[in-house]
Amino acid sequence: EVQLVESGGGLVQAGGSLRLSCAVSGFSFDEWAIAWFRQAPGKEREGVSCISVSRDSTYYTDSVKGRFTISVDNAKSTVFLQMNSLKSEDTAVYYCAAERISCGMSYYGMEYWGTGTPVTVSA
Repeated sequence: EVQLVESGGGLVQAGGSLRLSCAVSGFSFDEWAIAWFRQAPGKEREGVSCISVSRDSTYYTDSVKGRFTISVDNAKSTVFLQMNSLKSEDTAVYYCAAERISCGMSYYGMEYWGTGTPVTVSA
């Protein structure tokens, strides 16, 4: 059974940092890319970052470039999203999701989703 479980969200002041984790089970990073999406209240879900081990590639949306870093720990079957210099506009529920092989970053291309972890950045 494929599962993705997010953790690490919370409340942080602007300028602070958080590290989100996505623990995966039931599939291999060699065959699946893992993406982070976020959804703020009243807004559509947007792609934030993605990593494809098989393609040796990463992706970041423009608004987080230079602040967020995505990485994989194969031994722990976990994908991390290190978020630094957080801003109030980063406040959202963060979801990890899986799509086959490469980072297409399309909401409709994701085949599996976690249930999300909330991040609140106070001004």
